Amino acid sequence: MSDTLSQIDNRPPSVATLFLERIAATPEGEAYRYPVPAASGAGPDEWKSYSWAEAAERVFAIAAGLIDLGIESEQRVAVASNTRVDWILADLGILCAGGATTTVYPSTNAEETAYILADSDSRVLFAEDTGQLAKVRERRAELPQLRHVVLFDPSGEGAGDASDPDGWVLTLDELIQRGKTYLEKHPEAVKETVAALRADQLATLIYTSGTTGKPKGVRLPHDCWSYMAKAIATTGLVHSDDVQYLWLPLAHVFGKVLTAGQIEVGHVTAVDGRIDKIIENLPVVQPTYMAAVPRIFEKVYNGVAAKARAAGGAKYKIFRWAAGVAREYARVTQDNFRRTGTASAPAGLKAKHAVADKLVYSKLRAAFGGRLRACVSGSAALAPDIGFFFAGAGIHILEGYGLTESSAASFVNPGEAYRTGTVGKPVPGCEVRIADDGEVLLRGPGIMQGYHNLPEKTAEVLESDGWLHTGDIGELSDDGYLRITDRKKDIFKTSGGKYVAPAEVEGRFKAVCPYVSSILVHGADRNFCTALIALDEAAIMGWAAEHGLAGKSYTEVVASSEVHELIGGFVERLNGGLQRWQTIKQFRVLPRDLDIEHGELTPSLKLKRPVVEREFGHLLDEMYAGSREQ
Repeated sequence: MSDTLSQIDNRPPSVATLFLERIAATPEGEAYRYPVPAASGAGPDEWKSYSWAEAAERVFAIAAGLIDLGIESEQRVAVASNTRVDWILADLGILCAGGATTTVYPSTNAEETAYILADSDSRVLFAEDTGQLAKVRERRAELPQLRHVVLFDPSGEGAGDASDPDGWVLTLDELIQRGKTYLEKHPEAVKETVAALRADQLATLIYTSGTTGKPKGVRLPHDCWSYMAKAIATTGLVHSDDVQYLWLPLAHVFGKVLTAGQIEVGHVTAVDGRIDKIIENLPVVQPTYMAAVPRIFEKVYNGVAAKARAAGGAKYKIFRWAAGVAREYARVTQDNFRRTGTASAPAGLKAKHAVADKLVYSKLRAAFGGRLRACVSGSAALAPDIGFFFAGAGIHILEGYGLTESSAASFVNPGEAYRTGTVGKPVPGCEVRIADDGEVLLRGPGIMQGYHNLPEKTAEVLESDGWLHTGDIGELSDDGYLRITDRKKDIFKTSGGKYVAPAEVEGRFKAVCPYVSSILVHGADRNFCTALIALDEAAIMGWAAEHGLAGKSYTEVVASSEVHELIGGFVERLNGGLQRWQTIKQFRVLPRDLDIEHGELTPSLKLKRPVVEREFGHLLDEMYAGSREQ
């Protein structure tokens, strides 16, 4: 443990420094893989790669190009793009130029994009394509400080408008060429800039997508990322021979922290943010580990269950049996490991598990590429029953916990000793305390400096002695495992005085119903709980085709009495395991799925409760009409 803390205490001032150390250590080692679509537009993508030395050449040229454009210490440079290798290289280029990266989700609308660029005082914007360019072009008059836009991909619709006579728009290739020319005259400029970086210097501004009001910019200095890189490495969860599949949004702190850990460890990362390509990419990339948000695991589970149901009664019966065996096996082995240090199971259960493995689990592992050692899940709570299912099937999901304000990776489950339903133990260097009201407080090198230009908001969550109020309610076990029970602001009290943690009920429903996409449990100051339920289109349409509803639209299917009866059965199963005051007395199936475009989900797929309750308030009112509280 002393060696671990020593590595962390003696960390360099920045990830840019770690990047230079990585280049020196393994210049010819493979760093990044990235897909190149087939020239014809048809057929599979071709995967290419950069060695660390090749990546460094591009990063240094980007950094030098930014210096030549006038970027100075801590000046902000924004990135508005889906996850791709250029995002990572641009971010490293910004850091090596002494600047600070402002992250912008590509799904952010023009108004909010302009707000983020203005509030951050960003001087340059890396834009993925002409679509992202259009958002700022129409608001250029409001952004006098924005000197240049650099396009990753200048082709496509609107490409004819991509260049401006005043040089406001550059392509990435043009910036790189500009940087190479600058380096010919000043060959040590980038290394000298990196050497001058301070640990407390601003490295990143990440804007949180709040449920109300304008997003807040979280100020994370270089030291946060250097600390995270070292802390991740010291957990032993990531190895130098790993292949990571990275698809998470890099505008989100969860995706961003994975790039820091990779640089310290030196493993390969395959980068492709196209969510619709995940299923296709996994057998090609064959990752040994990947990170995801719970919604992805829920979709995989629902898809497997729906496919088994569609295959007929016998196959669905086998799946249901195998799912039960997986959960029992995972619970027993985890419990035995906790007590004895050995993940053992009784002979009878081991025999059933071996049969289920041949029939079900092996196919599931193959769909993930066949080499997956572990997945890391974060950003929201994973329903324990879904976690136990995957654990029993040999896909080990290590839940972790952190906030944008704590640089993402504050807790993670410790490898073989992981416990489903918890977020594990704090990473080395992170302190945790549970307040009197149950709120989780954190302190350590990963905590933010504060909210950009918002000292009052900073003071609300960050105490003078460094403790961060997370807003989450949690419990610590005697041996240091943390379980998050709900968001402090989400827990509600019924009119009968009973407290309900909606996330707990919602997680249980996701484990029993293979057709759910999203669920919101409501009941604050009401005399009973209700639920708004959105269904996964692929799963429910597959069921509909087998139950006399073929040919009907999704909207017609979810409005049908047959589907209401189907979902009602799952609600009854849910209620059977709940306390009386938690039970769902009424529910409504929503006419469409919840999504980012309507503002109901954050870009990291978290539910925005106030937005959903406002959008479907008429359905909530309908469910309580005529009850005694009216």
